[in-house]
Amino acid sequence: MLILASFVFLYYTIWTLLMPFVDEKHPLQSLFPPRVWAIRIPVILLLLGGAVVGSFLSVVMIRSNRKKAAKKAKEAKAK
Repeated sequence: MLILASFVFLYYTIWTLLMPFVDEKHPLQSLFPPRVWAIRIPVILLLLGGAVVGSFLSVVMIRSNRKKAAKKAKEAKAK
């Protein structure tokens, strides 16, 4: 995991910080996507990550409220 994370960090760093100074026709440019994706990819990942975290929290909160409601209904029925 650490090796993969290090590779991704180095690749992205080179892509965003060094490649703008390399000539457009240089063969190294073929190893990287267009520069506009340097912004799009992190934005897409942040939106997807936020959606996943938000969905998870929503499901947990809904289940918790259902359990509380069932417990209250059981207590009311017992009285």
